[in-house]
Amino acid sequence: MEKNWADLSPEEKRAERFNRWLHPSIQFPDESIARNYRERVQRLIDVVQLKIPDRVPCILPTGFFPTIYAGISLKTAIYDYEELRRAWFKFIHEFDMDTYSSPGTILAGRVFENLDFRQYRWPGYGLGDDVASYQYVEAEYMKADEYDMLIDDPSDYWMRVYMPRIFGVLEPLVNLPAFTSITEIPSNYFGPYSRPDVRQALQALLDAGEETAKWADILRECGLEALKAGFPSFRDSIVKAPFDIIGDTLRGTRGIVMDMFRQPEKLLEALERITPLTIRSAVNAIDASGGRVVFMPLHKGDDVFMSDKQFGTFYWPTLKKVVLGLIEEGIVPVLFAEGGYNNRLETIAELPPGRVVWQFDQTDMVLAKRVLGGKACIAGNVPTSLLVTGSAETVKNHCRKLIETCGEGGGFILTGGANLDRGKAENLRAMMEAVKEYGFYS
Repeated sequence: MEKNWADLSPEEKRAERFNRWLHPSIQFPDESIARNYRERVQRLIDVVQLKIPDRVPCILPTGFFPTIYAGISLKTAIYDYEELRRAWFKFIHEFDMDTYSSPGTILAGRVFENLDFRQYRWPGYGLGDDVASYQYVEAEYMKADEYDMLIDDPSDYWMRVYMPRIFGVLEPLVNLPAFTSITEIPSNYFGPYSRPDVRQALQALLDAGEETAKWADILRECGLEALKAGFPSFRDSIVKAPFDIIGDTLRGTRGIVMDMFRQPEKLLEALERITPLTIRSAVNAIDASGGRVVFMPLHKGDDVFMSDKQFGTFYWPTLKKVVLGLIEEGIVPVLFAEGGYNNRLETIAELPPGRVVWQFDQTDMVLAKRVLGGKACIAGNVPTSLLVTGSAETVKNHCRKLIETCGEGGGFILTGGANLDRGKAENLRAMMEAVKEYGFYS
């Protein structure tokens, strides 16, 4: 590049990110693999930009399925990184794919167990060893009267209030002085760091860092193995809507619903406060990974959770700002509309054309194509229930109907309505067979 990155336009930034995607700095085993890789990437670039690709792309809803396929439990994958790598390598080499999905959603079990993590339960930690998923422990980890603390100093609130609540080992951090309430270091500032419980908490963080590095090494190895096999990654980082950031793990579902009625002004102020922080965090993560796509699971914006008026007041304005902030940096947001978004389609069509992907779970795909066609790439929505219980023929026929419904004119990616934990290998293969048989453009 001749220009500095900051001087590039959003279109130039995106073009540069796409170019790096097409030409990764690795040596492919042979030219045929390199060619297949570039074809897969170009197919994704074209479909995102609403150009007509050579065929409909397919993103397999991998989820935790590689663990089941490899014959190990999710508990084993969470605690045994070598087995995690073996499972993902096996999946990489035995499945045809258009994209690769990282095992990054699998927790580094020892990290969170050693910190006494209170927000999740998983196999081997609060759940039976044979359970194939996680459970979230719903609670108000941020109290109703703490909005001002969050708004005034988000980092301090996160470090000295929120983290000691969700990690039992970090409770002593409440004894530390505020990091941003001083203008000069006083002589007694470091006193609390002499406390045995504080030192133990800080050591736990250091230990967590070392363990996380081991887990991250395995993820990098899996990603490199997929790359050398010719499979590009499509989801490079994850970020949530500001409403979900507060509603999921801070106030909780009940808490944020009550806040919409009891203290809407404070909620709106907090949403605006964390919006630029959300953008900055997502951009930093993408830049660190050298990626180009941010996956955004939208947990609480569906038709049945809130009214259209509430969506337009509390959910959409700050979500839209985050999306536009990512587009400004040349990043492609993939917005996973969990539940149904039939009532939201006209609103979400406001975004710049050819800049985002909308992945739908239970939304009417005929309606989605009608409203968003020519404005946004859409993806979805092969039901998880079908992938778990249906036959390969039934899955293939369902995929064919989706392709015929949504594929015309480009702008469609075949994928699942949600990720797969347990399921049938032949049904995932049927999805790829469908796009190769019915998804080509003339």
